[in-house]
Order: sequence, then structure tokens, then C-alpha cells
Amino acid sequence: MNIDDKIRRIDELSDKLNEASRAYYADGIEIITNYEYDEMYDELLALEDETGYVRDDSPSINVGYETAAGLPKITHEIKMLSLNKTKDRGELKAWLGDQQGLLSWKLDGLTVGLTYENGRLVQAVTRGNGVEGELITANALACRNVPKMIPHKGRVMVRGEAVIKYSDFNRINEEIDDADAKYKNPRNLCSGSIRQLDPKVTAARSVYFYAFTLTLSEGFSTNSRRAKMEWMREQGFDIVDYVMVTPDTLLSAIDDYERQIPDFDIPSDGLVLTLEDAVYASTLGETAKFPKDSIAFKWRDQQAETILREIEWSPSRTGLLNPVAIFDPVELEGTTVSRASVHNINILEDLALGIGDTIRVYKANMIIPQLSDNLTRSGNLEIPKVCPVCGGETRIFDDGGTKTLKCINRKCLAKHVKKFSHFVSRNALNIEGLSESGLLKLIGIGALRTFPDLFRLEDFRDEIVELEGFGPKSCDNLIASARRASHTTPARVLYGLGVPGIGVANSNNIARACRNKWSRIQSLDEEDLLTIDGVGDVLSRDYVNFFANEDNKAMIEDLLTLLDIDESYEDAGTSLEGMTFVITGSLEHYASRKDLKTEIEAEGGKVAGSVSARTSYLITNDPGSGSAKNRTARELGVSIITEEEIMKMLGK
Repeated sequence: MNIDDKIRRIDELSDKLNEASRAYYADGIEIITNYEYDEMYDELLALEDETGYVRDDSPSINVGYETAAGLPKITHEIKMLSLNKTKDRGELKAWLGDQQGLLSWKLDGLTVGLTYENGRLVQAVTRGNGVEGELITANALACRNVPKMIPHKGRVMVRGEAVIKYSDFNRINEEIDDADAKYKNPRNLCSGSIRQLDPKVTAARSVYFYAFTLTLSEGFSTNSRRAKMEWMREQGFDIVDYVMVTPDTLLSAIDDYERQIPDFDIPSDGLVLTLEDAVYASTLGETAKFPKDSIAFKWRDQQAETILREIEWSPSRTGLLNPVAIFDPVELEGTTVSRASVHNINILEDLALGIGDTIRVYKANMIIPQLSDNLTRSGNLEIPKVCPVCGGETRIFDDGGTKTLKCINRKCLAKHVKKFSHFVSRNALNIEGLSESGLLKLIGIGALRTFPDLFRLEDFRDEIVELEGFGPKSCDNLIASARRASHTTPARVLYGLGVPGIGVANSNNIARACRNKWSRIQSLDEEDLLTIDGVGDVLSRDYVNFFANEDNKAMIEDLLTLLDIDESYEDAGTSLEGMTFVITGSLEHYASRKDLKTEIEAEGGKVAGSVSARTSYLITNDPGSGSAKNRTARELGVSIITEEEIMKMLGK
């Protein structure tokens, strides 16, 4: 390669790496894999050293990311540089030389600097591009463990990493029903939680801060980095876990950290080695991008070669079809891996993937399966022109340089996944262990087309256990949950079907009016329905049309062959007929208001949510309370009774 070719390659690498950084930090999108980024970055460094040609916007001299719009910008008093890195243990040992060092986790979150004056937190700033960051003081105060006050009254500046733990990340995602709205990884969720305008969001996301550097401490002085770490701990900071190392103990310490990775709850992408002697470290200076007193050690990813057998296009609720590589199983970091997300078409094309290619796979940060290389690069893969779920037309979209494949059929089953989510919900059939993302995976492999298929999942067990998030145990638990759910009641089935406008209360009222006979429930006409409390003209018409639809009739007929519906019925009492109750406050004799409501309705009474002139009784264990409901009841002359009084009315 001549000098002109090398300069062109530097330009090409700089553009691609800058584009990848912008997509990752600003949008949370990976357009190249971590492995590819590191490979291209190392190539760029070598070419820049060889030619002396370094662009002003080169990733080798620029730190971090551009600051976001909407947040105030702050210039750092002391630059917040990134770290040089190595994956070679021998190189790391040579870097340490004959010095002592502190070896610690390299946490994977968002670097933040905190400033305290007179013991009070007065400023928090993100790293940004290393020279300028974003002011996020209110958000930092909303973190779980950032001290608002510290004992030391001199001016103090501390740096550390804001992170979201894996356990909290998984919990947050589990609470999101919409599969497309789930977060991709803890690092991006943390960045979005810290770099936004509402501190309440930060507080709800369980963001933690771990201090790793004391950059300024008026009134406290030491040449020992270890002493600085312990001083920060004494001030109330949670500090990053570290150990002291010498050239003789460094490698065994790395091994100890490596063994902890599977159970370590905080995202980490390697280790950091920092010189213990601060005076000696200060003589080393820094480059435009890196300090010379610290270096990052990134895990040398264990790789394995295997054969690509298939690209599975996993559907989503918005019609997005996500490419997933399916390959011959290989052992990586102690587990068997046979699939990995390719993220988007950019990565698929960049690797020139083709069926039958020999590929290299690894686990990013020793956890997440990724493709690192394609040795064959046949490029014979065809982007599907039809959706694997519905057979509808697909189209490639370019969103800011990121290519994605979408199904444009509005009737695609994947786009209607919410009806399945409703069917399995707690108040409907109550099939546990099925989130929206899990349902989409079942749809993607053809195991789920209609509601009855949920009770035939055993036929697809071999395929389901291979899905991400499923395994033999999870699959068996799901099948067992569906089996339990098949023993159900008419009201649950009616609610689960998703008849327009028919919620839980209407489902119960209709089932009660039909004395729990399913044949009666599905044959009601509009005139019958209008006699049932809570059902009006629009609901009755939509109800009759739903059960008259031929596709619905065929689906329900199939479903009934798989369900055991309890049609037993006890005549409702009449002791509370014509009375309307409102329940407020805590209860002592009932586990929940719902339980009391059920007993009232069983005796012919009604339970409303707010007090009005039509309310017969307000039930509360604190009759003298000044709450809004108590005040309204007194103003309207509504009788206020206690829990024990309603129990007497119920004959208890």
C-alpha cells in the first residue's frame, strides 16, 4: 500500500469510526460490532503512526461524544480523558514496570464528574467530548447512592461511573410490555437516564455511581492513590472495587477478576490499571487523548469458528425484522452458543454474510454473543422480499444511515401481538412467563398463529428451547402454565378474546347474566345484551358482530376443544340489591378492595370508584378522615360505614 492509499484508508477508517460512535452514543444503535470497531481503531492507530497523517476529527485524538441539545454545557476545569487500552497481558505487565498499581473494574456506563463545596454537591457534569460536558446536577442527586453532603468542607472533585446494574436493567425491561420499547443494553439505558431533562426518570431507573478518581481535594493531600480511594469511601462514596498489585501479582489478580465475571451484576468491559504513586504518575504527562498514569485492559475475547446455517428474521410489533444469525453450536466462555443478533442490515452487509460461510463468534464483554468476522465472505445472503410471519411485502428503510428491514403489511400478525398479550394477561387466561417479546419469538418461529396455539406449544418444544430467553426449563414452565390456564372460567375467556369494549367488569356481568353458560354467552343478541348492566348500543352491536365473524367462530370452536371451562354457578344473593358502595382507605379483614368488591357484587350490590349523589354508602376504616371522598360523602349526605359494618350487612 503506497502513501496515498494509506491516507485514503485513514480517511475511510476515521469516517466509519466517527459514524459508528455517533450512532452508538447518540442513538444507542450499533452499526458495526464492538470487535470490528476495535480492529479498525487499531488499524487506524498503526497507519497514523506510520504516515504521520492525523485528521482533526480522528477518533484517536477525540474523546467521547458530542454533548446533547437541551442540557447546559460546561467546560471541564480538568480535562476528562479516556484511557489507552491493551488486550495483551504481557504488554500490561510491561506497562506497570517495577511500580505498584491499583487494578479495578472498568465499569461500562457514563463517566461523571462531581464537585463539592463546603460539603455540598454543587455540580455534576458528564464527560462529553473530554473538554466540554453536560450539566446534570439534578439528575446526579437522583442517583441511588450519590452523597448530597460529605463531611469534608474543602473543595472536592470526584470522578466515577454512573451505571445501571444488570438486575435492574432486566427488571425494567420485564416491566415493559412493548417489545420494541425494551432497552438494548444497560450502558445506553444509563446514558439516556442521566442525559435527559427530568430527574424523576433518573430516580426511577436505579442509577448508581461508583467513584474511581479523586481529582481535587482542598485540605487533604496524599501521594497514594490507594489512600485517595479509601478517603473517598470515608466521605460516603461507593468506590469501584480494586486490589493492589505488583508486577508479580498482576496476572493472578486478572485471573481473579475474570472468574468473577459471570456473577458480577455491574456492566463492565474490562479492567483499569492505575499507578499507585501519584507523584511519579504526575511526571508522565498525557497525550491529547490519554493520561499516561492509567491504562485499560480489555478482555481478549474467546473466539470460535463455526458455520452460518441461517439468518432468522425476528419480527417486532412495529414491523421491524431483526436479523439473527443461527450457526452450528460452539462452546464460548463455558456455555453453548448457537445464535447471535446481527442488529441491522449494515452489519450484515459489512460482514458479507452468506449461508454456509465460516464465521467467527465471540461473547462481547464475555457475556453477549456477537459475530466478529466472516472468513468466507460469500455475500450470497438474500434479504427477504416477503415477511416470514405474514408473507406480506418487506422494504428496506434507511434511518440516518442505519438500514433496517420492515414488513409493510398493516395486517401482519406480529403487528397485532398485543391481542396475544391481552389474551395471556392476568385477568384473562393468565398464562405466566410470556412477555410481548416472548410472544413475538413464538410468532417468529410459526408456533403461534391463533389463540388455540398457546395450548399446543408442546408441539414446538424443540424449536422453543433454542430461542433466546427460553431454555428447557423455561419452556417446560411455559407449557405447564398454559396447561393450568386451560382450566378457566367463562368470564376469563370472554375478556381474553378481546371483544371490542368488553373489559373485566363487563365480562363478569355478562357471564353472571348467562349463569356462566358459554353457549349462552356467545349467542347473545343485541336485545339480550342491552338488559345487562354496563352494556349499551355500541357495545352490544360490536359484541354480536364479533361472534358472528366466521374467522372468530372457527377460532373459538377450536379453542373450546382445548379448554376446560368451569360453568358452575351459584345464584347471587339479593341483600344489597339496589345499593351502590365506594371503598376507600386500607382494609383489615380483606386482603384487597377487590375481595370486598366481589362479596358486595355477589349480594347484588354495585361498587363505584367515586362518591356521587347515587352512592348509598362510603366504606372506610377512618370515618373522621379529611380525605376528598370523606368530605364529598358528608357534603352529599352519604352514609359512611366501617369495614365491620359492611361485614354485618353481608351476614358475616
